[in-house]
Amino acid sequence: MNRNLVIGGVLSLLAIAAALVSFVWTPFEHTAMNIPAKLQTPNGAHWFGTDHFGRDIFSMIMVGARTSIAVAFVAVGIGMALGIPLGLWAAARKGSYVDELIMRANDLIFAFPSLVIAILITAIFGAGAINAIIAIGIFNIPVFARVVRGAAMPIWEREFILAARVAGKNAARISLEHILPNVMNLLIVQATIQFSLGILAEAALSYVGLGAQPPTPSWGRMLADAQTLVSIAPHMALIPGFAIIITVLGLNLMGDGLRDYLNPRLRVART
Repeated sequence: MNRNLVIGGVLSLLAIAAALVSFVWTPFEHTAMNIPAKLQTPNGAHWFGTDHFGRDIFSMIMVGARTSIAVAFVAVGIGMALGIPLGLWAAARKGSYVDELIMRANDLIFAFPSLVIAILITAIFGAGAINAIIAIGIFNIPVFARVVRGAAMPIWEREFILAARVAGKNAARISLEHILPNVMNLLIVQATIQFSLGILAEAALSYVGLGAQPPTPSWGRMLADAQTLVSIAPHMALIPGFAIIITVLGLNLMGDGLRDYLNPRLRVART
């Protein structure tokens, strides 16, 4: 197995496991405030310490993982559900007005930084996890559309596609039965990368107050709360910061590992 794939998988599973376990167990109630115990450093009772309200940071990290992963997962799902059909459609109609319209719309979205678009959407429609999902998901659509179109166009020139046409299959059927399975490995890798970017985007939106709203914990919100207390309670900023770094690093390593593992040329070389 690829080393990056193993290391990235382990790091990613840690975050996913924390999110799943938080549904049934956390050391403390993540919303329970205990003012006399505020700003404690990591100790036997509070493994990651407490924040300025006396809340257990370890419990908040677990629930925050659930928030970040859920937002990123749904946003990537939106991008794939809309971007993949658009990419297949554009590739099937290469050079037509449909292809030009789809690709120019993609260029329009790419002309603006993703975070700026997300901030604009959440500022217009209001802060919250749902609007953050929509904002991040909108930017994922052209990403998947462009990846699918770029990978599908060379496949349309292959002999087995010509055979499918001779057999009487239309463009939609060919796209679903022949094109999509041949680009699925690229989509898996791209989904992993976009998943890590979605976690970063959710943290950034929460940091500026446009993501998940209190009392729902979020890693970005935890960083925002800690920014004025770094000098007296550095653990409040370091712990959620490391949670973001480890999760994003794990997903990126897993994406690199999957890219190498699913590459047919490398697979033949390994064989």
